Order: sequence, then C-alpha cells, then structure tokens
Amino acid sequence: MERVIVGLSGGVDSSVAAYLLKEQGYEVIGLFMKNWHDDSVTISDECPWLDDSNDAMLVAEKLGIPFQTVDLSEQYKERIVDYMFDEYQKGRTPNPDVLCNREIKFDVFMKIALDLGADYVATGHYCRKDVSSEINLVDGTSKHTYHLLGGIDNNKDQSYFLCQLSQKQLEKSLFPIGELTKPEVRDIAKKLDLVTADKKDSQGLCFIGKVRLPEFLQQKLKPKEGVIVEIPAEHHFYDAESFKFETKAEELQQLTKKIKYSISDGKIVGKHQGAHYFTKGQRKGLAVGGTVEPLFVIDTDVDENVIYTGQGKNHPGLYKRALFVTNEELHWVREDLELKVGATMQVKARIRYRQALENATLHKVEDGLFVEFENLQSAITEGQFVAWYLDDELVGSGVIS
Repeated sequence: MERVIVGLSGGVDSSVAAYLLKEQGYEVIGLFMKNWHDDSVTISDECPWLDDSNDAMLVAEKLGIPFQTVDLSEQYKERIVDYMFDEYQKGRTPNPDVLCNREIKFDVFMKIALDLGADYVATGHYCRKDVSSEINLVDGTSKHTYHLLGGIDNNKDQSYFLCQLSQKQLEKSLFPIGELTKPEVRDIAKKLDLVTADKKDSQGLCFIGKVRLPEFLQQKLKPKEGVIVEIPAEHHFYDAESFKFETKAEELQQLTKKIKYSISDGKIVGKHQGAHYFTKGQRKGLAVGGTVEPLFVIDTDVDENVIYTGQGKNHPGLYKRALFVTNEELHWVREDLELKVGATMQVKARIRYRQALENATLHKVEDGLFVEFENLQSAITEGQFVAWYLDDELVGSGVIS
C-alpha cells in the first residue's frame, strides 16, 4: 500500500483531500505545519495556527488517520519572512504563497515526508497533475514528463501558486481535489460532518493566518514619513507608435523600461508613513480625499521615499504591455520546452492569482525572457510572478524584474 502524507492545514480543502486519498486506498498520514508563532502581528487575540492545528487534529481523528505536527518556523523565517522583508525594502512586492509552496511545502516539508517513508505528498490545491511517458527505443527505458494543469473550478484554480515547482517535486505530489469545485468539496465535508466543513478560506499570509501586513512589515521596516505625489494623466508616458525600432529586442526593451518620475512631474497631495508599505495598483491606505476619481499607486520610490499616484483605474501610468524576467529568476516547470535564445512562443499568461489568462508571446534573449502581452496589463509589479500556460497546462514562470 502506498503511503501519502497530507499537509493538513486545518482548512476544508486539505481535509477533503485526505478523505479522498483514504477512499482511494492509500495509507494516509496527516501532518500539520507550524510555520509561525509571533502572535504580536495577528489580528485580535486569535491564535490562528493553534486553532488550525486543533481543527486538523479533529479531522484526522474523524477520518481515523495518524496525525502529527511539525515545526518549520525556523525555515519559514529564513526562507520566506526574511526574503519578504528584503524585497519590500527594495520596493518590490513578493508573493509569499508562491514562495511558501516552492520553499516550504514542496521542499522542506516534502523532504520530511519522504524521510517518513511517504511515496507522495498531497495538498488541498485546486489543480491537477498528469503524466506522459516517452519510451527510449534504443534501450527500452521510459522517461516520465509531469504536467501541472489548472483546476476544474475556474473560480478556484490555484495552479498559479505552484508555478515554481520542478519535475522532481511534481513527481512526488498529489492534488486530490483538482477535479472538484469548491461547493462539491464543502458538500463532501458536510456529509462527513467535518469540523472544517463551513470554515472560511484563510485570507492571511501562507500558513501564518490573519496578519496585518503593515504591522508585520513594521517589525523590521520602520515607519518613515514621505510625500504622496499625483501625476496627471497627460504626463508623457511611453507610446509605441512614436518610436521606430531596428529590432524587436529594442522595442521590447523600451516597452519594459521603468518610467522615472520626480516630484516636479506632479503635485504633492498627501503624506505616507513609508513607501515600502505600498505596491503598484494599490488604492487603500493612501487616505487622500478631494479627487474626482480615487487615487491609485502607479509607482513607489523607496530610495527617495515617495509614492507616485494617478487618478482612476484607467490612469496610463498603471499600464504596460510587456515585462522582463532575468535568467536567474526564470523557471520552466516543463524543462523540455525551455526556449533557446532568439526563439519565441505563443502562450496564455497571468501576472497575479485569479487574473484571467491573457494572450502573450515569450521572447528569449541572451540575459532573460520578455513576456509581451496582446493587451495592456494593469499594475505589472516587480517581485510578483508571471506564469505562462499552453492550453490549461502551466509550463513556466518567473519573477518580474
């Protein structure tokens, strides 16, 4: 009998994943990851990891599977929290959920599970895995290729969060609820009378729980007063038609060029407590009134501690057609599809979770990869991940530079 260790998070999705695996005849063990224990930044007096751990234990009892807790808070601090602080300090916006999957769940946690004799690690992600084989005609050996597919429930497809997984990690992973919709998962949990059946999805940082991000960042990034500048929509933004380019690479370089603003380009409309607490496309937290349309952050300058904003979600400063990923930050889930320098690929891509997939072209150059979209994209943000797909298969990703 094959052994599967399920990352029981104390939520409904991993609870049902464990049940389905047991039904399929696997030997199932539930393991709860404790990744954080600084309650000074959580909202109210809730102690989320303790509540979640409790719920995970009750689910394991109900399903009749062994359960234990593993403390990964040290690794989480090193690999996720320190990285986040570092990125925010640079004025970038990291995605802790993608990192948590790459660094913790499918690396540290997976190694622990395999050491415990597991054949697979399972999670409650809404995505699917497929496998194809290629027979070597010379020696008869077969090579497996693992495919990461979107979940059936378009509303909940979480493949984006797994965009940094490798073939090795996919080989040992199972996603039991990928063929189900969220309502179906809740129905199963209700029929089983699981304590997690009506539990809301967690909205906090990956495995930390309900955390106020500004307070979380303020542990290390101290408040520092600066100005909020409004840039008029008439400011000179890049216009593709006004340039003539010798090569496509030149055009792409221009398309991805960062616009440099200065305070004299607009007017000071307010103050803030630290540019590193804000991100592109953000509307909340600016606390500036008296404008016809709400202000949106179009850029931040952490060196000068200035936030640049524009009125309305259609402000031209929010939009770009292309982005760049350096070779160091480039990752192919399907290594066999990796592009050679000079090659292009037509894909569907997204720059954030739950964004509808958009038509795009990948252009491989010497020092990285350009992703050129058919339509303008709002708030392309440095530090976030872009993921690209062929049909419903996620084949690669990278950190936006």
